[in-house]
Amino acid sequence: MTRSAMRHVPHTIRHEPEGGVTYETFCVTVGCGEESGPQEEQETAQDWCLRHTGRTGHDLFRRVFTDYARVTREQRAPAR
Repeated sequence: MTRSAMRHVPHTIRHEPEGGVTYETFCVTVGCGEESGPQEEQETAQDWCLRHTGRTGHDLFRRVFTDYARVTREQRAPAR
């Protein structure tokens, strides 16, 4: 018979700056489907929305911000 012992090990999750952030915008006007594509700068994605609105009159967008996260195990003092 095999026995297992399980213990809770605390972890934290934080934004990983090395991964950066990606900004994307999507026109949600029915039948449109155009999108900015992934952008490294938020302003670039926003400018795409402004140009798209100027060309089409479409004025509703979905914005997506993607970042990277790193999970690390919290260090614990050794048991005595």
